[in-house]
Amino acid sequence: MYTSNLSNLILNSDSYKTSHWVQYPSGSEYLSSYIEARKGDYDVLFFGLQAFIKEYLSTPITYQDIDEAEMVIQAHGLTFNRKGWERLVDKHDGYLPLRIQAVPEGSVVPVSNVVCQVINTDPEFYWLPSYIETALLRAIWYPSTVASVSHYCKGIIRQALETSADNTESLIFRLHDFGSRGASSQESVALGSLAHLVNFAGTDSMTALVAGTKWIKTCPHFLSPPLNTAR
Repeated sequence: MYTSNLSNLILNSDSYKTSHWVQYPSGSEYLSSYIEARKGDYDVLFFGLQAFIKEYLSTPITYQDIDEAEMVIQAHGLTFNRKGWERLVDKHDGYLPLRIQAVPEGSVVPVSNVVCQVINTDPEFYWLPSYIETALLRAIWYPSTVASVSHYCKGIIRQALETSADNTESLIFRLHDFGSRGASSQESVALGSLAHLVNFAGTDSMTALVAGTKWIKTCPHFLSPPLNTAR
């Protein structure tokens, strides 16, 4: 019986993207895919990219991944770029020849601004940026949403403290995280609670503490100076 541990990066995409490689114009060399919040009620606090890169892009594609992906994708009734993925393993040892450019994690930017883009560095793999777009969107969307709402709440709490308290020294402990009990998965706990810790210093999610030491180079309050949470 077929089983998978869900770690195959080739299968971490939308079905329709598996046929894009045959649709691009002949002679295509470079492609850019970008991420932005097209509209919204709050500024965007960008977060989640480091975790995605370290967890998913630091492990190379293998021939076993290619075999598995071919079986699943063809059974799904889709075309599969086997030669392209094999070439990636042979030429780049399975690592994706991509450049990911983004605003610093923890930056607060207005909606309708690009926060991240991905570009191929080898013209032979012009089809890769769009292929990885799905996974990259998901990696950034959820933690950035949590961080942005948390940042918005922090502004409201700060205003209340400035009006009613002697000082705002307690601000970073005024909204505590118990998200571990209501999240959809342990990874959601890690990402969501870390996103909250960009703005506040209180959490009961021990998974986030472990994830912070694993993923985040510039860690939230409990490990190092906080990220940019400008008013």
